[in-house]
Amino acid sequence: MLTVLIRSVVLYLCIMLFMRLMGKRQLGELQPAELVISVLISNIVSLPVEDPNVPLLMGIIPVAMLVGLELIVSVLSLRFRSIRTLMGGNPVVIIHNGVIDQGALKTLRFSIDDLMESLRSQGIFDLSQIQYAIVETNGTVSILPYEKDSPATPTQLKLTLAPREVPVVVISDGMVLEDGLRGASMSRKQLNRILEKEQVSVRDVFLFSADKSHRYTLIQKENKK
Repeated sequence: MLTVLIRSVVLYLCIMLFMRLMGKRQLGELQPAELVISVLISNIVSLPVEDPNVPLLMGIIPVAMLVGLELIVSVLSLRFRSIRTLMGGNPVVIIHNGVIDQGALKTLRFSIDDLMESLRSQGIFDLSQIQYAIVETNGTVSILPYEKDSPATPTQLKLTLAPREVPVVVISDGMVLEDGLRGASMSRKQLNRILEKEQVSVRDVFLFSADKSHRYTLIQKENKK
């Protein structure tokens, strides 16, 4: 049992290292080649865990080779468009000027239900609002509504808005984050004054975020019953 536990921990740490080397992507953003690599890795590392007679290196070396191959292919894909197209394909237009390209849907094996689900996930429930829709290489659908169905922008409304600043987390679950204080250009004294005004202590704060102008959002911890 101890051997299995140690093997599992070692393989877990190795996989985390290899996945970090491959870069950060969400599951839905994986290219076909990256998805294949991920599936192969999960199958390979299971062998040394399930069978103690299989050397640990028999799980680590193949995974390292797969990750190395993926990194090489990624670099080549950046340099050569032909390789990028071969490994990932090209985006496909499935709605052009409001007309659904049924042939493209059949080629992609993309049903109307799949299309409608993708549109609904982006807040579109009426096909007549869509001027263009494109299936990206990772399978997601990008849409461009007609101008008349697009939300009005501040430019169209001739509004002048103040520059937007990115808020950072300053307090997380009762702990003050020094990086957050620096990111918000806020001192401890300024933070304490805000907390005193809100009549709350640091340990009772679930989340406190602020921007450089000290506009903040404060969420208190729920009372435990």
